[in-house]
Amino acid sequence: MADKKPLGRQKITMAKIENKDARYATFSKRRDGLNKKASELIGQYDLDIGIIIFSPTGKPYSFFHSTVDAVIDRYLNPNTLPSESNRLAAENSRNKVKELIVKLDEYDITKNDETDEKKLLEDIKEYDAEEVKKQEIWLKSIDESLRNGLMQLEKGASTSAQSPPYDAN
Repeated sequence: MADKKPLGRQKITMAKIENKDARYATFSKRRDGLNKKASELIGQYDLDIGIIIFSPTGKPYSFFHSTVDAVIDRYLNPNTLPSESNRLAAENSRNKVKELIVKLDEYDITKNDETDEKKLLEDIKEYDAEEVKKQEIWLKSIDESLRNGLMQLEKGASTSAQSPPYDAN
């Protein structure tokens, strides 16, 4: 009894995942986890964060706060103050994020109210082309994550329903 390991977190050896579908699903989960952790750090400490990662298929994904220029300037010149234009862009970006968080909280409070759909549509109409493009990219990434999850569930269901091979131990 004393030799049993607890079932909590266990060390996983670093090795390439050979199954392409499993590798991409793991990548998507880890990418989402990194973005979530970065968002939490931004919310708690108001940091400038930049993440660039490449999927197993070579597609780049990025996460920057407050702006790409601000993060790159901080990386290249950590001991200097940001330029006036970068400082203003970063401040504007932070204010926009704070406004969107407030709106999101408002939507969460009244999410069962039918008028929220009308309000959301009115808010979307106020977006400029760049904001619409960002929302479109965000929605596509959610769609891709859902499709990958569904595919994994379907593969799991089909493999568990198969009978074991004849020479299985």
